[in-house]
Amino acid sequence: MNSAAFVHLALETLSCTQKELSLRLEVSPTQISKWKQGEHMSLEMEDKFRTLVKIGNQNPEFVVWAGSLEAANKWEKLIHFLAEGAADNAETGYDTEPLSDEEELLCWQTFHTLKSMGVDLPKTFPTELDFDYEEDPDDLWDLIHENPYSSLIYKLYESLTNVYGFYVAYVSDLLLDEELDLEETVGGNITFCLLNLAASKLDAEEMRGLTTQFQDFSYRVRKEYKKWLNVVKEKAFRAGVPLRAELMNMVYQSDGKLGHEAERQSLGFNSFRLHPDIYMDELLRGMRIIHQVLPVIIKKLGIGPDEFELDESELSVTES
Repeated sequence: MNSAAFVHLALETLSCTQKELSLRLEVSPTQISKWKQGEHMSLEMEDKFRTLVKIGNQNPEFVVWAGSLEAANKWEKLIHFLAEGAADNAETGYDTEPLSDEEELLCWQTFHTLKSMGVDLPKTFPTELDFDYEEDPDDLWDLIHENPYSSLIYKLYESLTNVYGFYVAYVSDLLLDEELDLEETVGGNITFCLLNLAASKLDAEEMRGLTTQFQDFSYRVRKEYKKWLNVVKEKAFRAGVPLRAELMNMVYQSDGKLGHEAERQSLGFNSFRLHPDIYMDELLRGMRIIHQVLPVIIKKLGIGPDEFELDESELSVTES
């Protein structure tokens, strides 16, 4: 939705109408309306907007969410500081690549996740967090933990280090397996939405003062991951690829337990363990099918309930 954000910033920065903006950009007013609705914008036109609103390489949607370019730059410094702190304190044995922000998406993803959770960010950057990080004041982390927004973001990143550790240890290789062909289907969703999954594992009680939508957000995210991971499990089974952990743990376990499982894998404790769930799942499906089909077959054959008797002795294996 960069196109809509660019138009919003331009109208606000220039204090002009859509018609005036269209004349300045030499496009039709109709085109401005299309961009406001999210229609794709060419890179050449993006460059024109960036020059017009003077945001440099900053994400326009992030600037809109932050309230101004100055606030966006301050949030960016804080976010990178918190990300570095969470990454340094991670104990999974794996680097949390999203927190290194090599693709420069972390700020946008963080704000997008907070918005999805129903968190209303302050309209101006908190003055108590507007400090020089290089000076490293003694009470810097106290100030961070006292502020509800910076504290929430840090907890979100701590959760992400554990979720991402489990993802790298047990899931990422499956998504990259060409035989499973998952990267273009559920793989992109699983990878891109990891911050949302990490957020769903935060303490619901602590979220009460920040949002009333957390339960709905958490339910929605977990439902999506259950659907995606079931696809991974089914394709792995059909290709004969064993699992080294129950993938649904990503949905149901706390981030702390996920981090612990990732650490065990990184230390080699789980290297030779194959999780039986992938096989048990298929057996249970088969049993459910038999349970539904058998009564129909018996009815078709005209066998009454008193005429059929199961000889359980035939089901056991005896030694000769």
